[in-house]
Amino acid sequence: MIKFGTGGWRSFIGEEFTQTNVRLVAQAIANIIINENAVDKGFVIGYDRRFLSDKAAKWFAEVLAANGITVSFINRFVPTPIVMFQCNKMGCIYSACITASHNPADYNGIKVFIEGGRDADEIITEKIETQIAGLTESDVKLVEFEEALQSGKVNIINPMNDSVINFIDIEAIKKANLRVLIDPIFGVAKNALQTVLITGRCDVDVINDGENPSFGGLMPSPNAATLYRLKHLVAAEGYDIGIGTDGDADRLGIIDEKGNFIHPNEVLMLLYYYLLEYKGWKGSVVRNIATTHLLDKIAADHGEKSFEVPIGFKHISSQMEADDALLGGESSGGLTIRGHIKGKDGVFASSLLVELISVTGKKLSEMLDEIYARYGYAYTAEGDCTFKASQKEVLHTKIYIEKQLPEFEYDIDKVSYDDGAKVYFKNGGWVIARFSGTEPLLRIFSEMEDKPTAEKIVAQMTAFLAL
Repeated sequence: MIKFGTGGWRSFIGEEFTQTNVRLVAQAIANIIINENAVDKGFVIGYDRRFLSDKAAKWFAEVLAANGITVSFINRFVPTPIVMFQCNKMGCIYSACITASHNPADYNGIKVFIEGGRDADEIITEKIETQIAGLTESDVKLVEFEEALQSGKVNIINPMNDSVINFIDIEAIKKANLRVLIDPIFGVAKNALQTVLITGRCDVDVINDGENPSFGGLMPSPNAATLYRLKHLVAAEGYDIGIGTDGDADRLGIIDEKGNFIHPNEVLMLLYYYLLEYKGWKGSVVRNIATTHLLDKIAADHGEKSFEVPIGFKHISSQMEADDALLGGESSGGLTIRGHIKGKDGVFASSLLVELISVTGKKLSEMLDEIYARYGYAYTAEGDCTFKASQKEVLHTKIYIEKQLPEFEYDIDKVSYDDGAKVYFKNGGWVIARFSGTEPLLRIFSEMEDKPTAEKIVAQMTAFLAL
């Protein structure tokens, strides 16, 4: 069964991610496009640096072209946000990127985008799954890639991220003379980030770059563990900021000038506070259910609203559009702001942080101190728990059906089961346990007044679930 999660379809290479299944997904989408009379809108395809991504993009294009759909094919690895931007720019109803984002190296997958360059929602992904269920391999139409090129059904395009340069205060960055170290974790971010930063006359260096389908043995997810080399070099060599990105560059991980990892929650706080307080912009904030509540305090202090939505950036972008929100983001490192693409963009967010340093003249650590002094401190702890396939039903019953919870020492205000089980404590802290939509994991997050307390709550929830 081909199933789409919160970040598209992702599967093990050679097991479910195969040529046959990629073509089935492409045929299903082609059928939907034909049924919706959207053939004339075209289709954009991009791919990341993973094993088979370039080949899979061609397999996908061959099917669409055979169905009479003109494909704009990005014939080099690119960040997913560039594909989304191009989808919006060209007015496509559907587009896709071959990527498994931050998943381990033995995964690959497909992210599908819809009109406006946003992540496909459940309605669309269910349509795709329904189409796939009714297809066999013999139903798939094919044309050779080179033949499609010659006939004009596949066109090679080479978009860049000029939109980011136009969106940020590039003149302020030019005056700041910043030193920046980039760690793309062998992903796709280097060219896009360098384009922006060198235009801003930053002194830019790069580590962990080049063709490496195993991502150098690292998880292509920019967290405190994977960015250990970046942390050391930023502090030791005197860089103003270290920027890490995930495999397809839609998420980021930031290192401050002291070599400290800036949690994605803190990145959201920094940017939202900067836009409101220093740039004087207006607008609400949208965060998912596992993201810091300090954003709520920043919003309230500036007379703005904060909205909580389920996991999955499609929910963030939908709510942002509904309220014309200023910023939307998630604790896993994805965010966007009003006026940019309706999906997360690690290159854009990183560039905006460089602007923040340039405009305010303050280090990232100084800005965080300013925020915590004004709104109080909170720490987010998290844990990923693996489980056997046979355990999932037991866990699901315990969490969702029986609604069992540990005996917490803190008074509970309310419990939500909208997306996982989230316990809101009366002291303002919270804990959530939910199944990952992209990997066989149970994710547990807690935000409390300090690190020991947050970690204790995560450990308590983990022990209770017997993982």
